Amino acid sequence: ALGPIDVLVNNAGIAEAAPLARTDLASWQQHLSVNVTGPFLLTRQVLAGMLERGWGRVINVASMAGLMGAPYVSAYTASKHALVGLTRALAAEVGAKGVTVNAICPAYVATDMVWNGARNIAAKTGRSFDEAVAAMAKMNPGGRLIEPEEVAAAALRCLRDGGLNGEIVVLDGTQSQPREARS
Repeated sequence: ALGPIDVLVNNAGIAEAAPLARTDLASWQQHLSVNVTGPFLLTRQVLAGMLERGWGRVINVASMAGLMGAPYVSAYTASKHALVGLTRALAAEVGAKGVTVNAICPAYVATDMVWNGARNIAAKTGRSFDEAVAAMAKMNPGGRLIEPEEVAAAALRCLRDGGLNGEIVVLDGTQSQPREARS
């Protein structure tokens, strides 16, 4: 048996591109299942122990798509908006009990998700893989891909700083300090 879990990082996700008119119900439900229901179930599983101990950290890795609209990824965007909403609601519910809940919203990150997206763009548009990656990087506010280490550093900040609760840490590659993006 595992011992107590004090820190949960929900970092699984899927993203498939399609216009809404061609997004079928199975794809919609899969996005919600992986990107929202998975974090909900995992958080629910460990939350009671965190509350009993009066200490815990839940860090949800969402996306800039969870803060704004993005074309051709309506299922992904909706699921990441839901994850941001779950983060804010749970933070309000448990923050005074020693458990913090925060979300990290990176722009495009140099990971397999971007590489797969670039391959799809290249296949559909005739661009090269490198041109597709460059186009995705250019769509980030900072004009570059976010490095996985930057996401890890933001997670460590959420872990270490008990004063952060209900925060939405935006990683957009502009070299600015991570900022909160409350509506």
